[in-house]
Amino acid sequence: MATKIDDITVRYEDTEGKEIIRELDKEILSRGAWTTIMFLYEELDPKTGEFKGPKVTIRRYKKIRGEFRQQSKFNISSAKQAMTIANTLTKWFTEASPSCDKTDNDT
Repeated sequence: MATKIDDITVRYEDTEGKEIIRELDKEILSRGAWTTIMFLYEELDPKTGEFKGPKVTIRRYKKIRGEFRQQSKFNISSAKQAMTIANTLTKWFTEASPSCDKTDNDT
């Protein structure tokens, strides 16, 4: 388990040290005792031995006894789903009332 936010990863190796999940990038969306991180990653296809196309996961961590433990996750499994989410968020926040602070950054 990670004790620092910047050390949290989705990278995963099997018991023989073979990389199964390759982390390509991450964006820390919020920091603190409750931390939210979005990861871009690839999974190894066990049939072909090749990494599949990129996916995204958004994970929420809680710091418990000095270590960050995953509490929940949401996986975005296709480019189409990712673009639909991005377009919807852009639309909603573009159309939001003036009271909505569009420059707020919670990192």
